[in-house]
Order: sequence, then C-alpha cells, then structure tokens
Amino acid sequence: MPFKINARARNGWLVALLAIALSYLAMHPALAAAAAGGKGGGDANSIREPIFIAEIVLLLVAGRLLGEIMVRLGQPSVMGMLLAGILLGHSVLGALWPGAEKFLFPSTPDQKSMIDGISRLGILMLLLLTGMETDLKLVRKVGRAAVAISLTGIAVPFACGFALGQFLPDSILPHAGERLVTSLFLGTALSISSIKIVAMVVREMNFMRRNLGQIIVASAIMEDSIGWIIIAITLGIATTGKPDLASVAKIVIGIALFLGFSFTIGRRIVFLLIRWANDRFKSEFAVVTMILVIMGSMALLTAVIGVQTVLGAFIAGVLIGESPILTKHIDQQLRGVITALFMPVFFGLSGISADLTILVHPQMLMLTGLILLIASVGKFSGAFAGGLLGGLRPRESLALGCGMNARGSTEVIVATIGLSMGALTQNLFTMIVTMAVITTTAMPPMLRKALSGLPIGKAERERLEREELDEKGFVPNLERILLAVDDGPAGKIAARIAGLVAGSRGMPVTIVDVEKTATPRTDAHERVIKDSAKESAEVTAETTQAEKPRKVDISRQDGNGDAMSKVAEAAGKGFGLMFVGIANSRTREGALSQALTRIAADFEGPLAVLVCADCPDPSHLNGADILVPVNGTDVSRRAAEIAFVLARPTQSRVTALYVSSAATGDGRRSARRNEAAVLKDATELASRYDLDIKTAVAPHSAANVPIRKAAPKHDLIVMGVSRRPGTALFFGNTAAALMKDWDGPILFVAS
Repeated sequence: MPFKINARARNGWLVALLAIALSYLAMHPALAAAAAGGKGGGDANSIREPIFIAEIVLLLVAGRLLGEIMVRLGQPSVMGMLLAGILLGHSVLGALWPGAEKFLFPSTPDQKSMIDGISRLGILMLLLLTGMETDLKLVRKVGRAAVAISLTGIAVPFACGFALGQFLPDSILPHAGERLVTSLFLGTALSISSIKIVAMVVREMNFMRRNLGQIIVASAIMEDSIGWIIIAITLGIATTGKPDLASVAKIVIGIALFLGFSFTIGRRIVFLLIRWANDRFKSEFAVVTMILVIMGSMALLTAVIGVQTVLGAFIAGVLIGESPILTKHIDQQLRGVITALFMPVFFGLSGISADLTILVHPQMLMLTGLILLIASVGKFSGAFAGGLLGGLRPRESLALGCGMNARGSTEVIVATIGLSMGALTQNLFTMIVTMAVITTTAMPPMLRKALSGLPIGKAERERLEREELDEKGFVPNLERILLAVDDGPAGKIAARIAGLVAGSRGMPVTIVDVEKTATPRTDAHERVIKDSAKESAEVTAETTQAEKPRKVDISRQDGNGDAMSKVAEAAGKGFGLMFVGIANSRTREGALSQALTRIAADFEGPLAVLVCADCPDPSHLNGADILVPVNGTDVSRRAAEIAFVLARPTQSRVTALYVSSAATGDGRRSARRNEAAVLKDATELASRYDLDIKTAVAPHSAANVPIRKAAPKHDLIVMGVSRRPGTALFFGNTAAALMKDWDGPILFVAS
C-alpha cells in the first residue's frame, strides 16, 4: 500500500523545513556576520549574492502563495503580496525572530542597494502596465459623467489630505520646514484610486459593459492619470527644494509640453517603432524589448525636463496600450514578466518597509485611524457628489463612491515614491500603507453589494446584446490585415474589400506585392485602401453612434518576385486575416492555381481569397447584390459577417441562401427547424450592421447547384469554406464545382 501524505500535512512539513533552514542560516557564523556587515572570517562578497537570490525567491514564493489565498477570498492578489512583505518584515518576523529578519533582509547599504534596484525598476514596470490598462477610448465614450466624477473625486479628498498634512505633528514629518511637500503627497495619496482593483470587481460582477460599470472604470482611469500628473509636479517641487512660483511654473510647463508631444508626435513614433520591431526582427520577443526601450526612453525624457521618471513610464504605457498592433500574445508576454517577478518583489518590499508595531502606540493608532477616516469620507463624498453632478441616480452614485475608495497597488507605489524621496517618514509611510490595505480589502464586498440588483434599461439592454454579438464575432476580433495582391483587377478588388473591412475597426494593413515589375511601384492599392477605409469608418461611426475608428495605417513590403518568402516572413507577425487577389488564381477546370497555393502555404490563419475569371472594376461593389450561402457552421458565419461589413458602406443588398437537404417526413421537419435557426442567426447578425437582408431556401442534394443557379443575379458571392489537407490549396468539392461553372467574382473566406 503506497504511503500518502495529505495536503495539510505536506504544507506543514514544508513550513517546518523552511523554519529549520532559516534557523540554520540565521545561526551560521559567516552568514550572520555578513548580514551584519562584517566579514565573519569569510568573504562577504561571496555571501552577498546568495542572500540577494534568497530574498527574491522568498518574496516570490510568499507573495504568490498569499496572493492565491487572497484571490480565493475574493480579494486582489496584490494584497497578498503586500501582506507577505508585512509578515517577513519588521511587523511580524522582526518582532518574533529579529535574527532571521535581519539576516534575510540586512540593512547594509551594499546589500540593500541590490534589492532596491529591482524594486525601483519594478515601479517603472508597474506604471508601464498601469498605463497599458488605461483605456482612453472608454473615457471619451463615457464623457461628461466621468469628468465630473474624477474632478470632484480628486478635489475633495485632495483638499482633505492636504489640510491634514498642514496639521500633522512635527514629530512624524521628515522636515518640519518642508510641510508643503508632505501635504501634497498626502493629498495625492488620499485622492487616488486603483484601476486594477476597481476593474477586477466590475468585471467580476459582469458590469464591465454596463453604463455604470464603464463610468466607474473610466472615472478611476481619469483619477489615476490626473494623480500621476500631480505626483510628477510634487516630485518636481521636492527635487528643486524651493517651491516658489517660478520653479512650479517651469515644472508645469515641462509636463504640459511632454504630454502634448506624447499624444501627438509621440503616439505616432511609438506605433511605428512597435510595428518596425514586429515586422523586421526575426528573433524572439523583439516587440517586448522595443516596449521596454520605449518605456526607458520616455522615463529618461521626463528626467531631462526635471520631472520624475514615473510619469514617463506611465505615459509610455498609455501610448503602447493604444498601439493598434499590440497583439494579445505580446501583451500577455509582457504582463507575465511583470506579474510574476516585479509585482511580488516590489509589493513584498513595500510590506517589509512598513512597521505595524508603531500602531501599539495610542497616538500613532489614532493618527492612522484619522487618516483612514478622512480618506474614506473624502473619497466617498467626492465621488458621490460627482456622480450626482454627472447625472447618475443616488443608488448609482452610492455604488460609485464605494468603488472609488479602493487605493490598492497605486497607493502603495505613491507612498513608496514619497518615502524614497524623503517626503514621507517611515511612520507616515506605514500609516498610508495600512490605510491602503484596509480600504482595498473593504471595497470589493461593498461594491458587490452596491452593484447587485441595479436595474437595466431597454436601450442599455439592446447595446449589451449588440456587444455580445461583437464578442462572438470574427471581424471585431481582428487586429491586423495582410494583403497579398498584384496590379491586376483582382488585386484592386481585394484591396477595396480589405480597406472596407479594415476601416470598420481601424485595423492596420500591410501590403505584399506578389509580382516583380520593371516599372516603378505605384500607390494605387494604398489609395484604394485609404478611400475605402475612410468610407467604412464614417458609416460605422454614423450607424453605431460610437467613436469613429482610428485611421487605417498602411505599410508595404515589395515582393520582388518572391511573394512566398514575404508572406512566410509575415505569417507569424500577428495578422488575423490575409486577403489574396491575383490574376490566374484558378484553372479552367475550376481548381485553385499553383501560384495561389504557394502564396497561402505558410499562412495558417484565416484567408479571404478573391477568385474570378472575369474581374470587374472595384467600383462594381457599390450598390452590388451579394450572395452569401449559409449552413450554420462557423466558416459560413464568418463569410456572412465579411459580407455584411462590405454591404454597409457600399449600400449593397445581401441575400442569405440556405441549401436544404431533400429529406422527407421527420427528416424534413428537422431540416426546417435547422434552416429557420440558421437564417434567424444570419438575420440577427446582419441587424448588428444595420442591414435588412433577404433570406432564401433552396432544397437540393448538391449545394453548388442552387448557388450556381442564383449566381447570375448577383455581383459577388461571399462563401465560407474550409481548407482541406493536401499539397494543393483546396476548398472542397462545392467550391471547385462553383468555380468551374461561374466566372464571376467569388470571395472564399477560409479557416
């Protein structure tokens, strides 16, 4: 019978082994002497690196374990990482076992500088991630309510915190004569909210798409952004050491110029650099490296103009997050490094820096309670008043006030910066961290309670249904389009279709020229794409009453006779769909050509292949009749969605054709239920694009026969197909039979 140990016993053994190891290390003469700053008969330099590694490992393990526990309790994981540091620092381990705490985290300058370097880099990385999570489109969408909430939500608690700083006793101030900087830090600390914590609860309650949920998150984004600007000004004042009007004006002007540059020329530069790294480098993680370089460069730029690097890292994250080619895969790579390494280390060290033993003194405990009370009342009342001014109902404003009261990771970062800059004392830092922990852990249950049972209106319900269709849709989830074309008529039609699709969502398009020409390259395709994208974007904004999609960015790669290598090189660069339009794309027998096979061979994603023996002019799509065969499969649904995207700006008419089986009896009744469901789904999807489509049913044993019969009445067929295995590109017998009998344009959407 095998020997088994239950989970509780196993965890107990692990804790015991860790305690034994710590005991040995704490009593080891050489290590203890090195931790204390002496040589202890050995080389202290040889001990310094193992201690550094031990600190990192211990913070990672403790932070991850406690973070997991907090997540299971419905709390953010960052609170577990902070509590891990509190347990390992002066507050718990230092009080119970001073020798172990002194050994693990020695206070010698050289040893402390090693771990502090990781912590300071962690601040920049965390602000980069915070900026990437800042959705400016959501802020613009919500509008007036978010502006009113953020202004009052910052002004009221900031005024309360600043006033509190003016009346704090001199004993807990770093410098009695520089009370202004401490008051500014305290005001900012009490007014800021945590985007991450607020979004976590809103998403958990399925309120992220609700009107109130978007207002709450957008308000947190604005407050966070304004807070970092205030922090930058405060840090500038602290650095100059002379808060006179001239120095403050210089700092404000520098920040204004930096922000103006960042959101105009800088936005474009960031996008071009990310695209260049993504498209040109063959080595791994090139885009992640470029993102870190951008962050470092912008942090240095803010340092040059006399502002702390934190603002540069945050704005870099905002611009990077808005880049249209920042794929989910790249975002997850960067997020993984920050979440797995820098977050546990930074928040663990912040917890270690806090000394909760000061709370045994009545005066310190009363001051901490006062800070907690002023922070909670000021933030809640400011957000509640802003909600009423923004047009929210009292119950919605109540939920808003509950949500804005979470400080979370942002508060700890602000306090850590204040401590390192000398604007906060160790005691004041501990009080602020305590306030952050209490308000953050109290917020989730309060917000959950406030959000539960809030009614939903008819207009909001309709919008949510449309967005639910978008979430399941094909086109809304595309990020980039690759266009492989020649200069022939098929290439021009493919360019127009690609431009219409790209313009509906502001997707970048990369053109690959698939033929080598002796004449200079023209920009005909670029003009077609730009005009089509503009047309599609304007109609999208008008019909959906939403923000106009961003301008489509177009780049080009010359094939130089080797289109296959260019497509193969681009295949792994994050393109969600490849359009192909070339001459001689099919044979007389109805098969796809070898040239088309070679182009599509290395692209494993979805394809949209335009095939026609007699290709019309691109203007042929205006007011066209489009035929879409549907059968309920994912591939036919994707093709239908592409057809609807084309039809909306071109004012085309769409017919959804369902080819039913020739069954009888019970089989026929089942077939009718299926065809009704398929056509209803197609109609609902078309309504998302504000289209009224025709539906038709054609019973036949061979699907290509009714499609071929209906083809002469239509200008374009958009058909969903599947790529079949084999050396040649093959879309199935139905597609082959249709190409053999029909010379008109067919857009095969293949998965």
